[in-house]
Amino acid sequence: MIGLTKNKEKSIGLALGGGGARGLAHIGVLKVLEREKIPIQIIAGTSMGALVGATFASGVPPEELEKKVEEYLNSPKFQVSAVRAIEEAQSRGELSLGRKIQSFIRNRYFLVHAMFKPGLFPPEELREIIEHFIPDVQIEETQIPFRAMATDLVRGTQIVLSSGSLRQAVMASCAVPGAIAPVKDEDRLLSDGGVICLIPCSVVRKEGADVVIAVSVDRDICTESEFTTAVRIYQRINDIMCARLKDYELAEADVVITPRVGSLHWSEFSQALMLVEAGEKAAEEKLDLIRSAAPKSKRWFTLKDIFKHGPRD
Repeated sequence: MIGLTKNKEKSIGLALGGGGARGLAHIGVLKVLEREKIPIQIIAGTSMGALVGATFASGVPPEELEKKVEEYLNSPKFQVSAVRAIEEAQSRGELSLGRKIQSFIRNRYFLVHAMFKPGLFPPEELREIIEHFIPDVQIEETQIPFRAMATDLVRGTQIVLSSGSLRQAVMASCAVPGAIAPVKDEDRLLSDGGVICLIPCSVVRKEGADVVIAVSVDRDICTESEFTTAVRIYQRINDIMCARLKDYELAEADVVITPRVGSLHWSEFSQALMLVEAGEKAAEEKLDLIRSAAPKSKRWFTLKDIFKHGPRD
């Protein structure tokens, strides 16, 4: 546990959940927290939450992180990536015949690849993404203490990564089972932290945070009345499991920020701008609650707040 409560002010921890592209909403949340000068003393993240959280914790401002997202999405590497192929297959819009054929061929290639490899996507793609965003430093060197969540597939246990390579920790946290091959770490085989811990509120609390702010970007669980295919039944079971895991973790949170991401597919990175804006709006709606949860942290309040409401005890 890190020493977070040495002063009289309440310490604030941030728990960022997983959700693929929906995790880009975390950037919007961070923009608001930084703009309002809300001090974060510990960050823990799962999957995409780990990637965004690690980048911010290592000193990259949210605005710069947003620019890095734009750069990557406009890069040739992303345009030919497996994730882009999946997004096009899921696209609600109309694609040209040529793009449909390309998407079909690439998807079939990745499915065949998955039959003989431990992951659907080449691990090099994820590694390139992580290197694009995260500096090559140790977890112990981040400006804000950071923890990445992973799952040990050998023992079936939750792993909190608090030391070692920051990039390697995020790689393990983002290794979605079936999509990305697990990361070997001595006698451990590490995979996506979301298998056990979707939103690491309990970890942030155990690290000493007095106030836990959770950001949930999981899809809305909708009511289903028909289950006509095995795929729909499997998806429904997965949605139910995730919802229960999420509720378990959110019980540890003081403030829950839930960007309106609806049923957006995890691969829809082209919606980056909308997702960042959704994160900003959701965070702004919870500012009063955040402030009331840690009333001793008076230094967040702007002069406008003081003149409007008077000094706070």
